[in-house]
Amino acid sequence: MGAVTRWFAPELPEARIAVLRSVIAIFVLLDVHLMVTDPPSLSLHPDLYRPLTVAGWLHLPAPSPALAWALYAVIWVSALLGIANRLPRLAGWTLAAAFTWWLTIGFSYGKVDHDHLALVVAVWLLPTVGPAAGRWRSSTTSVAAGWVLRCIQIAVVSTYVLSALNKIRNGDWSYRTWPESAILTWAIVRRPHQLGLWLLPHPELLRGMQWLSIIAETCSPVILWLRGRALLAAAVFWLGFHAFTFALLGIHFLPTVVCWLAFAPLERLAPWWRGRRLRRRALRRGTAEPNPVEVPVGGAARMGP
Repeated sequence: MGAVTRWFAPELPEARIAVLRSVIAIFVLLDVHLMVTDPPSLSLHPDLYRPLTVAGWLHLPAPSPALAWALYAVIWVSALLGIANRLPRLAGWTLAAAFTWWLTIGFSYGKVDHDHLALVVAVWLLPTVGPAAGRWRSSTTSVAAGWVLRCIQIAVVSTYVLSALNKIRNGDWSYRTWPESAILTWAIVRRPHQLGLWLLPHPELLRGMQWLSIIAETCSPVILWLRGRALLAAAVFWLGFHAFTFALLGIHFLPTVVCWLAFAPLERLAPWWRGRRLRRRALRRGTAEPNPVEVPVGGAARMGP
C-alpha cells in the first residue's frame, strides 16, 4: 500500500503547481475566445438545448444570454486572479465552476469535445493545493502537489485510452473494424487540407496510420511509468501526433496538449529565468558572467513525478 500511495501521491515541488496554475488560467481565457466560444449565441435557441447528464444531476437551469455573459465575466475575473496566483483556492474553484458550466452549455447542443477532459480535471484539482503553492520560486514539496499532478496525468492518458475504447465499441468490439475502415479517407474528404489531399490516393498508408493511432492510444497508459528521456520521447511523439493531426485534418487537441505540462519540471523555470537575468545584468556591468543558477527543488532534476 505504501508503494501504491507513493505512486498516486509522490512528493513534488509546489512551485510546479504555481506555474501550471498560471498557465491553465491563461489557457482558459484562450479557450473561451478561440475554442468553446458559442454559449452566448447558443443560449438564444432553447429549443435545441439538450442538457448533458451532469447538467441534469446538478439541476442546472437552462442557459440564457444573461447567464452566459455572467459566466464569461466570472471566468475573466477568476482567471486573472489565477494567473497572478492570488486567492488560489477561492479563485481556483470559482474558475472551475464557471468554466465547467460554460463548457456544459457549449456541449449541450450536439457535440462534446473530449479533448477538454484533462483541462476540466486540472481546473478542479489545482485549487486543492493552497497558498503555499502560490510562488513560482517556492522550495516547498508536498504529496498534495504530487497527487494533483498525477491526477492530471491520468486524465491526459485517459483521453487517449477512452478514445481507443470508443473506437472499439463503435466497431462492435472488433479490434480490426476501425483501423481497417476508410475513416481517415472520409475525414479528409470532409475536412480537406493540403496534406490530406496529398495522402488521399494512398489508402494503404492511411490504413497504416489508423493502426498506429489505435495501438498508440491503447498503449498510452505506459506513459505514467516512464521517466527521463523515455518520458520526453513519449511527450514528443504525442505532441508530434497532434501536430500531424492538425496538419492533416485541421483538428487540434490544445486543451490536452497544454495539460501535458503536468509531466514537465516546470519548477525549473523560475531559477532559469533568474539566472538569465543575472547574466544579463553582469554583462551590462561589464563583469564576468556568473555561473548559471541551478536550484534543484524536490525532484526538479527529473521529468515527471
